[in-house]
Amino acid sequence: MKVVILCGGFGTRIRDVSQDLPKPMVPIGGRPILWHVMKYYAVHGFNEFVLCLGYKGDAIKDYFLNYQAHTSDFTLSLDGSGIDYHRGHDEHDWKITFAETGLNTMTGGRVARIARYIDGDTFMLTYGDGVGNVDLQALLAFHRSHGKAMTVTGVRPPGRFGEVEAAEAGLVAGFNEKPQTTGGWISGGFFVCDRRVFDYLDPREDLVLEREPMRKLVADGELMLYRHEDFWQCMDTYRDYKLLEGLIDAGEAPWITWR
Repeated sequence: MKVVILCGGFGTRIRDVSQDLPKPMVPIGGRPILWHVMKYYAVHGFNEFVLCLGYKGDAIKDYFLNYQAHTSDFTLSLDGSGIDYHRGHDEHDWKITFAETGLNTMTGGRVARIARYIDGDTFMLTYGDGVGNVDLQALLAFHRSHGKAMTVTGVRPPGRFGEVEAAEAGLVAGFNEKPQTTGGWISGGFFVCDRRVFDYLDPREDLVLEREPMRKLVADGELMLYRHEDFWQCMDTYRDYKLLEGLIDAGEAPWITWR
């Protein structure tokens, strides 16, 4: 099963952390936050990724093309005889597709443009700047149990994201992209999608997944909410970055389950 990760945004609200890197490549605990997202999926059995690239996508490509050098001690012989790596890494089974989805393309257009890389009936979808301790196998089981086109993971941090109204059984009754205040569930990403989702998408540059497509899914009764009561945090601002760094420094990062 493929995991599609949206990595193409400009990240204008976190430029004070790094002017030179796209937001998914901003390091927390010495590794890009994108790596943390991918590692979390991989330790739960999902290790085939499709990265939707846009702004400064070359930085993401370069990191993984030189992954062993970035993550290992090595000796370089300048006589041309080569490089000796002194320790390996644990990500040998990762398979990554790097998809150029356009510099200015919005989230819905990006997902539409990677449809050719999805070879199964179901795929995961998330953002390259948010971490959590979501039970991915339970999320997938929930998605398969209801038979709808999309499941969105709902979380409960302070609201500046898409608020989700849901009936008790989980069927989504409304989706508000950016509410002024919220007392309920908000979208934390960590979607599971059937291929039918592509019927709601097209590759136009200005298509925002969280607006027209998701509202049509709601209207058609095809969007379900998986409730996640535990940790979730995006890295949208410098304050978010410091929070995540602090959790790692204190050894209290709930999403780091691979040590």
